[in-house]
Amino acid sequence: MKRSDLIELLVLAAIWGASFLFMRLAAPEFGAVATAAVRVAGASLFLLPLLGLREGLGDLRTHWKGLLLVGVLNSAFPFALFSYAALSINAGLSSILNATTPMWGALVAWAWFGQRLDGSRMLGLALGFAGVVLLAWDKASFKPGGSGFAIVACLIAALSYGVAASATKRYLTGASPLAVATGSQFAAALLLAAPAWSMRPAAMPSAHAWGAVALLALLCTGVAYILFFRLMKRVGPTNTISVTFLIPVFGLLWGWIFLGETLSASMAAGCLVVLLGTALAVGVLRLPSTTPPATS
Repeated sequence: MKRSDLIELLVLAAIWGASFLFMRLAAPEFGAVATAAVRVAGASLFLLPLLGLREGLGDLRTHWKGLLLVGVLNSAFPFALFSYAALSINAGLSSILNATTPMWGALVAWAWFGQRLDGSRMLGLALGFAGVVLLAWDKASFKPGGSGFAIVACLIAALSYGVAASATKRYLTGASPLAVATGSQFAAALLLAAPAWSMRPAAMPSAHAWGAVALLALLCTGVAYILFFRLMKRVGPTNTISVTFLIPVFGLLWGWIFLGETLSASMAAGCLVVLLGTALAVGVLRLPSTTPPATS
């Protein structure tokens, strides 16, 4: 990987890590669904002209069914769930739970496409789930004011991302990456428009909240997608997936700097276990082979 690619990878991780900060700032005033709706609408307005100028809009018409499905699974549903979680858990914890996405993706690929799960991947899945249990052990209270439902929302959102990855492979292999990014955001905006209007905030959100949701839409969604797909083209999916392991670092850092969030020992331990398990589950790390070398 070139130095320029590594810098872009770090920038992408920093941007996506900041998304959890911006949701923490926007969701209390906009509400979960409206935050997600403004996010995807703003991203659509940013990406549609780019797609029109670079490639044209033909892929949107050709693949509209697949884009609608991926728009639900990769944007509308998980964005709303993470925004809901932001109402009661901190940005750092949300970013760590988001890091389970590749783990869920490996599990979905096994169930959907029959992708083989070897010993390393099975151990990774077990470790990943153990890390989630460790993170949630003293936090997942389902009593009024507890954070249990927020943690479950994050995990369902991460699972939705995992399903979206397989759905993209199954239904959108013929569409360009920019068309997938643009079309899925536009589809999500259409799907969230009516629910967001019915659950719109009673009072106009502050300029502070509007600034947060604007950055969430333009920077953390529009610009981030461009960086992500450019990296996919340059360095391949295996190297690009490493951004998943960097996002919690920045999520925790931005939460500490701007929101005064703290990192407990159990949260740090859970984070390390989740990241180790995810790295094994997606094949970034592998157990040493026990097969003896062939002899001539």
